[in-house]
Amino acid sequence: MLPIKEIVKYLNPKTLLVSEDTNIEYVLTDSRKLINPQDTLFFAINGSRLDGHNYIEELYENGLRNFVVENEISQKDFPEANIIVVKNTVLALQKVVSIHRSKFDIPVIGITGSNGKTIVKEWIHQLLHEDFQTVRSPKSYNSQVGVPLSVWSMEEKHSLAIFEAGISEPNEMENIEKVIQPTIGIFTNIGSAHGQNFLNDTHKTKEKLKLFLKSKVLIYCKDHTAINKSIADFWAHTINEDVKKPIFFSWSKYVDADIQIINKEKEFNKTIFTCIYLGKEEKFTIPFTDSSSLENAMHCIALMLYLKFDVVKINKKLNMLKRIEMRLEQKKGVNNSIVINDSYNSDIDSIKIALAFLVQQEQTQKRTVILSDILQSGMPAIDLYTAVDEMLDGSEIDRFIGVGKDVSHFKYLFNKNETLKETSFYLTTEDFLSEEQVSNFNSEAILLKGARSFHFEKISTFLEEKIHATVFEVNLNAIIHNLKYFTGRLKANTKVMVMVKAFAYGAGSYEIAKLLEFHRVDYLGVAYADEGITLRKAGIDLPIMVLNPEVRSFDAMVRYQLEPEIYSIDLLKQFAEKIDLLDLKNPFPIHVNVDTGMKRLGFDFDELEEVLKILSKNKQLTVASIFSHLAASDEGQWKIFTEGQIEKFNKAFLVLCDSLPNTPIKHLLNSSGIIRYPDAQFDMVRLGLGLYGINSDKQKDLVPVGTFKTTISQIRKIKKGETVGYGRVGKMEKDGFIAVIAVGYSDGFSRALSNGKGNVFIHGQKCKVLGNICMDMSMIDISNLKGAKVGDEVEVFGSNISVAEIADQIGSITYEVLTMVSERVKRVFFVE
Repeated sequence: MLPIKEIVKYLNPKTLLVSEDTNIEYVLTDSRKLINPQDTLFFAINGSRLDGHNYIEELYENGLRNFVVENEISQKDFPEANIIVVKNTVLALQKVVSIHRSKFDIPVIGITGSNGKTIVKEWIHQLLHEDFQTVRSPKSYNSQVGVPLSVWSMEEKHSLAIFEAGISEPNEMENIEKVIQPTIGIFTNIGSAHGQNFLNDTHKTKEKLKLFLKSKVLIYCKDHTAINKSIADFWAHTINEDVKKPIFFSWSKYVDADIQIINKEKEFNKTIFTCIYLGKEEKFTIPFTDSSSLENAMHCIALMLYLKFDVVKINKKLNMLKRIEMRLEQKKGVNNSIVINDSYNSDIDSIKIALAFLVQQEQTQKRTVILSDILQSGMPAIDLYTAVDEMLDGSEIDRFIGVGKDVSHFKYLFNKNETLKETSFYLTTEDFLSEEQVSNFNSEAILLKGARSFHFEKISTFLEEKIHATVFEVNLNAIIHNLKYFTGRLKANTKVMVMVKAFAYGAGSYEIAKLLEFHRVDYLGVAYADEGITLRKAGIDLPIMVLNPEVRSFDAMVRYQLEPEIYSIDLLKQFAEKIDLLDLKNPFPIHVNVDTGMKRLGFDFDELEEVLKILSKNKQLTVASIFSHLAASDEGQWKIFTEGQIEKFNKAFLVLCDSLPNTPIKHLLNSSGIIRYPDAQFDMVRLGLGLYGINSDKQKDLVPVGTFKTTISQIRKIKKGETVGYGRVGKMEKDGFIAVIAVGYSDGFSRALSNGKGNVFIHGQKCKVLGNICMDMSMIDISNLKGAKVGDEVEVFGSNISVAEIADQIGSITYEVLTMVSERVKRVFFVE
């Protein structure tokens, strides 16, 4: 908490305060997350796509009275507001939080690196929360804005803080260092992430090292050459009166270090490694076998050794480490419900995040929270559950179900909550499962937040719609990353239409549309009216353009406010006749498609005069946009042709605009066009396949959003010469084993991949398809694979087998591979 007077003193002493006695308890950058307006300070951040100043009026109407702004706003419009004007609101946020941070004299761990930051942070919390009252960054809040929001959560009760920090450009870490002020530093590793703005790994390493300028100790791995070489050089050039060289505490698998790994043994589900530390041989065991977990665990071990924990205690704690899934999983639930599974932890900070995510789910009217006892919070129980009750109060939650002795003991708190329409409590998960019926859950969004010991995965299974084990897993973080990648290349005023046709390229139309609406894109595009109607019924309010309107769908399009693409004289006349029969208060928007070389749909240049005549006689229509399609924007060899299309489009737009009463939106570029032809952005761009992580120009900068996977149903021993599957085309060349997997061509696993042409990925290895792919299953040769068993996960495509690879194998394109995934395949959505 900081007095507003103290904040003003550091930011702008000339500010006139309406209420000088205000104490700031919360800082806010996202207007959608306002909870406590009376003691919140809003920073109006002017980003590349969104400007926080646009939401000041809305926040003021909702009771918020404290604002930090870059653009001067009239005090007359907000007479009760404290308005602090600064040059840069992000820097102001960092400055305010650095003041808050300076009031604490506790160990603060700062973590940076290319990968593993979040895992190391969460594992440190798991290892040390019994010995310290910890505070840490929620999820992966490590940006210029995320870091101060994390550090602001420090309170007097905390005895250890753990914050991660990431940068994407030079000169960003200095500001973050002032906010975190770490006393202990951990540098996880250096790699390719966010490398585009740095000269090389050495340059990036030195920029990240700025986080540790005033740290007492720096923990790192000597095996990362760029880190090891940069450290000595960095401090050699930065030592002065204010900067003292930290203690370097290193570990290595290959060279001399403070902790030297001399041996490593992997067993079924654990790794035992022997180290030399202080001249003595020590053994550590972690419950993981992958190399990244070893590296992450070693950073944690080094920290604990530095903090003087003995080896026996360290090993005891290591044995309790849990894998960090770092996701809010959204699954289709029973009876038209959705299940949001966030039960990997249930600490108080993660509950806030999960509730915010739950409230965003508007496809259902009812919202339910199922919460277990919150374990090892360090708070008195009455304070803990009072805090939970306050979170629920006014947060649009309809039903609360508590599971556990503690939460049941405080049921009187929740029973008095006027927001909640229904509450129930169970002492154990088993009690819940035995007393609740599936029929009790209908058309609602259900959030599961349970400590691990409550095994809420059983409740998830109970509530999840029962479909076969083949799933298409959609990473919503990847959608957001790709959206930001493209929007970051647009001019400030350029609008974005995102195509969600064909079930959002197989990813799931409603869920993607809702995410895009949340991130404030301007338009959605669908192929047919039916797709738009489905989105409207699910609560999507964004403008929607229909690319292939049919005459029989005109009534429904008007009823659901779906805007048609008009591409022919006949279609224009027919739609005008339909609108003329209706008594509409306002002209109905249409989108005029001009053909500039695609030779598909669209008006030819010599038809434009006729288009204008029809429009002049039909004032009940208004042209919302004029657009065209690029035929080959993704291929450099057609650059001259594409530039010719752009020129033709400009001419057509001028012809139409000269005679229209309004100036329509002008748009031409698709995903590849955004990259290759930035001067043709015009008023709006249409983002399609690139959003889903596939673009031939910038593939390395995009993240594929989908993983198509299934499981092994059966393993069979097959003798040499025996055949497998229909047509007997799959013949075993030697004695071996096959796996029958639960995916076939009706799921979207193309039959063209049959008999050795295609592969799947199992246990780190590609395995060939044997025989013909069947409708519902396929056979895979696993003769060279060790340890496979029934139920094991099988990747059809994802991070190990790309969509592009499959497209090449079947002689098709990536669009087809994505859209082949059947709608019968369950979509599982998650956010990191």
